[in-house]
Amino acid sequence: MIAELQKRKASYAVQLDRHEAKYVIPKSMIPEIVEFIEPFCQPDPHSTGTPPEYVITTLQLDTPDYALHYAKEREALNRFKLRVRTYGEPGDAPVFLEVKKKLKGVIVKSRTRIPFDEWRPELISELYCPLSFASAREEMGFLEFKRLAREIGARPVLWIRYTRESYFSHNDEYARISFDRRLLYQPTSSWNNWGAGGRWIPVDSTLAQRKSFGFSGVVLELKTLSDVPRWMIDLVRHFGLERTGNCKYCNAVWQESLFGGGPLTPGYEQAWRL
Repeated sequence: MIAELQKRKASYAVQLDRHEAKYVIPKSMIPEIVEFIEPFCQPDPHSTGTPPEYVITTLQLDTPDYALHYAKEREALNRFKLRVRTYGEPGDAPVFLEVKKKLKGVIVKSRTRIPFDEWRPELISELYCPLSFASAREEMGFLEFKRLAREIGARPVLWIRYTRESYFSHNDEYARISFDRRLLYQPTSSWNNWGAGGRWIPVDSTLAQRKSFGFSGVVLELKTLSDVPRWMIDLVRHFGLERTGNCKYCNAVWQESLFGGGPLTPGYEQAWRL
């Protein structure tokens, strides 16, 4: 079963059209939800330990005027993110270049795997690419990432790091539930230091998430294809979950601008600071 899950997950790693729903919940609710989904799901085969989890570190790219951030903040109908991601301790896993698009409510994601030691920003800036790819789709994903990054003048903005507890359905074609906690960020201008030597700042607070929760929020994500499994619908109803937008990158940018200020801080945020 684990081998089948890994094979199925890999088949969606390059490009996936899917739907996502996010909820912010207190940590105390996780054991009850895990018990609820136990008949339908099993731990992500890439996880370790109890609970089954792994660490994700992501470099978020954006334009000098934060166009990608504001596209999300203003809920642009069609928008995208550019990010560079790895798992576990830096060096333990490959680097993944990701283009994550939202097109009229549908998530379209392309992903390219690069050996950790071969990742460098020159892969984006130079015309020649010495890499070999596992498939033509991965190569197309890399070329799309490179094209978009060059067109918008993308640069490093933030490192985002968090711990993910993840489960996959063992019956549905693609259905996934994950809990993201210990959310941290770090401003950066580096393409590849992975946050080494910097100070990680929490971004799972009521302030950063801009909600009146009264608790440090865990981000619950439900991901499916077009057909939502009945057990997911029952899960939302049983626990009275209320869907909410929660972008880790945008929350971090907002928190950093709130206390750091600067010419890009929107007027309503400046008023809040006063």
